Amino acid sequence: MRHIPIVCLAFGLSVAPAFSSDVIALGASNTLGRGKGAGHGGVDRAQAYPAQLEAMLRQRGCKARVVNAGVAGDTPSGMAARLPKLLTKQTKVVVLQPGGNDRGPERASALARIEQLLADRKIALVTLERPGQIAPAYQLSDGLHFSAEGHTAFASYLLPKVVSAGACS
Repeated sequence: MRHIPIVCLAFGLSVAPAFSSDVIALGASNTLGRGKGAGHGGVDRAQAYPAQLEAMLRQRGCKARVVNAGVAGDTPSGMAARLPKLLTKQTKVVVLQPGGNDRGPERASALARIEQLLADRKIALVTLERPGQIAPAYQLSDGLHFSAEGHTAFASYLLPKVVSAGACS
């Protein structure tokens, strides 16, 4: 999310507006909506599952804001490093889509750090693992990314989990 500074002319001060997020979607290219590299497969951010999830929450009368914190090519280690700066007092739920950009003990360690940070702050964690099993018919030809319909399937899958986790309370 881009912050636009507010300038207070009376005092010459510049203040960034409060960053409010009830739900943070943390992940790699499938969270962002776009792929990385020559193919750049995927969808626009407005069609990615975080935006669709926010729209579905709003349709249910929930005013939760979903922030898309996806970064193409990111790893769980990168996500763990970025997460503390994303969290606010308003954050109730983090949707984690760790992606497949790394494997092994570093991945497990990073995921454990994310879980611990959220537990310490009493923020619920909802995980989106194995997106290919949730929306296999909507996988793009690169075998990694998904169409807008796939992102709709992800948002539909996540909706009850995010609501149950407290995003709307």
